[in-house]
Amino acid sequence: MRIRIIFQLKNKGAAVPFHHQYLLAQLLKGILIRGGEPSFFDYHWFNFSGLKGQTKVSRSGLHFYSNKVTLVISAFDKTFVDYLLKHLFSFSQIEVGGLMLEPEYVEQENLPPFEESMKYICISPVVLLEPSFNDNQGKRFISPEEDTFSDSLYEATMERMSKMGKFNEEQLKNFFRFQIVPDKKYLQKIKATQKKFARIYPMFDQDVKYEVRGYTLPFTLYAAKEVQEFVFVAGLGKFCHKGFGMLDVTNNDPGKENPRYQIPS
Repeated sequence: MRIRIIFQLKNKGAAVPFHHQYLLAQLLKGILIRGGEPSFFDYHWFNFSGLKGQTKVSRSGLHFYSNKVTLVISAFDKTFVDYLLKHLFSFSQIEVGGLMLEPEYVEQENLPPFEESMKYICISPVVLLEPSFNDNQGKRFISPEEDTFSDSLYEATMERMSKMGKFNEEQLKNFFRFQIVPDKKYLQKIKATQKKFARIYPMFDQDVKYEVRGYTLPFTLYAAKEVQEFVFVAGLGKFCHKGFGMLDVTNNDPGKENPRYQIPS
């Protein structure tokens, strides 16, 4: 399931770093631990976006000027979502970077129909490689047009699907068809304008800071419907529970109305 949490912004003009996934990861981890349920302390089968709203970019980061700020969270387990929302909404206000946010309400998004060919955009960076302490391995660039790019994401996806325990070994063997084809026109346009689709991002694990390379680009994924649902709900690549690898379908209307979701009391 996928939900949108809508916050009221109490201090317009305040800023967060351009990439603030690590701040959100720390916030959500703190909420999960504060709730007191050990089974959710290290729950990995969820994903989240960056904060969305009307922004302006400066040297200090993203300044938010809208009344509302939105955070999208996706997970397979409704019990986990309800647990997270219950404890999040126990706070009258939370802080993310310089933003002071008041939780207001929640909407539930409808999942798209999953096919064996799906066009996606990245709404948070996709990470391919696991970093090591005092090592630049996690920052290595891999061209999306190389087979290694798709192969690395296939291996990461199968590993996560196996660990989740929802699929048996026979099912996983049948998910051998997996190919990511980047949007060539997008890559050509990026190259022509000298912009970047692959950047270095901070990531914290066990209080240790790492740097990873994340990719944001549109692409087509050819895979089984079960795999398509998995990457859409739980994310694609490494460190999805830390806010990396969140996808959306290319034809999704961000302005469409979604039903309100009942927040557990």
